[in-house]
Amino acid sequence: MKSIFICCMLSASFAASAQEAVELQEVTVKGARVVQRVDGQTIYPTRQQLDGSADGYSLLIKLALPHLRIDPVMHTVTALSNLGGVQVRINDIAASKEDLLALDMKAVKYIDYIDNPGVRYGEGVAYVINIIVKHPVSGYDIGADLTNTLTATNGDETVYGKYNIGKSELGVTYSLNYHNFKGMEYDEYSTYELESGEKRNILRQQLEGQSKNLAHDIQLTYSLSDSDYVFQSKFSASRDIHPHRAWQRTGGTEIYEDHSSSRTSSPVLDLYLHREFARHQSLTANAVGTYIKTDNHTEHNEGGNYAYHVKGETYTFWAETVYENRLKPFTLSLGTQYAQQYINNLYSGDADADNAMRSSGLYFFGQVRGHLGKLGYMGGMGLSRRYYRQDERTNHFWLFRPKLTISYPLAHNLKVKYDFEVSQHTSQIALVSNVAIKQNAWETLVGNPDIHPNRVTSHDLRMTYSTPRLMTELQGYWRLNADCNMEKYSRENGHFYQTQTNADNECNFFFIQSYNRWEAIPDGLSVTLYGGIYRFYNFTDEYRHTYTAFNGGASVEAYLGKWTLTAYADNGWNFMEGEHRGHQAPAWYLTASYRIKDITLSVYAQHPFCASPLNYKTEVVSRYIHKDISRHNRDYGNMLTLNITWHLSSGRKYRDIQRTMNHQDTETGILQ
Repeated sequence: MKSIFICCMLSASFAASAQEAVELQEVTVKGARVVQRVDGQTIYPTRQQLDGSADGYSLLIKLALPHLRIDPVMHTVTALSNLGGVQVRINDIAASKEDLLALDMKAVKYIDYIDNPGVRYGEGVAYVINIIVKHPVSGYDIGADLTNTLTATNGDETVYGKYNIGKSELGVTYSLNYHNFKGMEYDEYSTYELESGEKRNILRQQLEGQSKNLAHDIQLTYSLSDSDYVFQSKFSASRDIHPHRAWQRTGGTEIYEDHSSSRTSSPVLDLYLHREFARHQSLTANAVGTYIKTDNHTEHNEGGNYAYHVKGETYTFWAETVYENRLKPFTLSLGTQYAQQYINNLYSGDADADNAMRSSGLYFFGQVRGHLGKLGYMGGMGLSRRYYRQDERTNHFWLFRPKLTISYPLAHNLKVKYDFEVSQHTSQIALVSNVAIKQNAWETLVGNPDIHPNRVTSHDLRMTYSTPRLMTELQGYWRLNADCNMEKYSRENGHFYQTQTNADNECNFFFIQSYNRWEAIPDGLSVTLYGGIYRFYNFTDEYRHTYTAFNGGASVEAYLGKWTLTAYADNGWNFMEGEHRGHQAPAWYLTASYRIKDITLSVYAQHPFCASPLNYKTEVVSRYIHKDISRHNRDYGNMLTLNITWHLSSGRKYRDIQRTMNHQDTETGILQ
């Protein structure tokens, strides 16, 4: 990473050694803002982008990363696909929301956007954003990031402070997040086919819905670093209160209440050590302990009173060790990950169950990355073991995980890349429980302790053309899911049961997509456009469903002195998995930021000219049940949000790299 950055700097970069030049054969255009790599891109933000960014989220928006949606108001990073999740990291360690809000733009060096993660990242990770920053060695840094919606009750307030003395740094961050959305609308048109062949039509409408949330988060950090080592410890604690109230109507006559509330407390201790030795070798160790206490109450009162209460506790330990040797022809990485989780959820009321589950994971991996002449390659092998126990049921799942990526320049500025990977998909722990939860008068959701992880095979072919002002990419992707965990509806005595099963299932899809970014005016105006055709196949013994969708979006960024203007829009994510045809809500927003010395003022207009935008839309196409479901939220319509960021630092000098941690567990295992 260090050599990539050095080779792309301006005048000082040309003093790099011959060894560093050999290691950087991935660089196709010297001085380019975007450098194509075997596993993704390295992006060097312009001074205008850094100066116009109030925090990490506003910086990521300006980078227009393919396949991702950045929400600067809700402070979220969402993958617009079902390829897997997103990891946002700072210096290769997972970062929290508070870390991104407190990001020092003066310390940012470059961003690695990895859209083809290697075997070291484990399962379920499709995209990695790794922000590389310099390490401060003196002075202090304090600030606040205050976000408040003017048209609804919604806010996210963060204050932070960091102080450096020599090799040590102390830091504290406090965050308060709250919302109270009242304009929620829900419509569901359902058709149930009984054993006799009779069909019953049900209209469910939400007359008045309200969702509240109040969350407190605090982080205390201490780090000790020198030129060849970094040790960091972080203790964080969170308290989350989330009540939801709704009055619903069925068939235009019956009115019933549908409520839920939850209280969650979670302390986390994170210890991290990185050690450089022998100039080109390093060892990294990370250990995280998480405890989650949950108190949850839910009512589904359609067809009669139905309520249950859950008291739950979750204990999780996670550890990782990675050895890396940066040899001249290639870089070798070896490592292991270990996870142990214990969940004990006690259900009382109408869902009476004592659900205790234990699971563990062990993962070994090795990977090499380098060049053979013009051919770039990355190859690795992982071996994973998953173990699960609940009551008398146990499950072991072993999987070899090979991965190979090769890239080759066909011509000047034109490169082709192919990737092959075998990975695994693990169901949410709640779906593996032995608990049954009534959803309404007609349906019950049932956990299945017998489902197991499934093998995922993917092929990815890309052709990329890049110059300092233009980058265009054409991608073809094919994914095969053998014996995958897919939903299944059954019926018995006029009631319908939804569960998950592995039996002889296939859930495959492919897409062809183009991504294009044009620097229309260097350091002044950037335009991004992407879109693709997606085809989904879902085959089981009981159904065969296919679906074709278009997914795409566009953005424009303009830098006008102290002003930064951004416009973004996408059509959401349309997909089909199992018996659900899903339509993620489209998004469009305008932003304007103005910087005055240490203060940045930003205004976000989300979903303008729309009174009640769509939250999501779903269709269920089971042989027994057909549903059309949509949810809207009036508070999201014409949403206007003000952000004030204040950042003050003094005596700051930088050296090397600071790593920030945030690997923690959030899965409670509660079925609801």
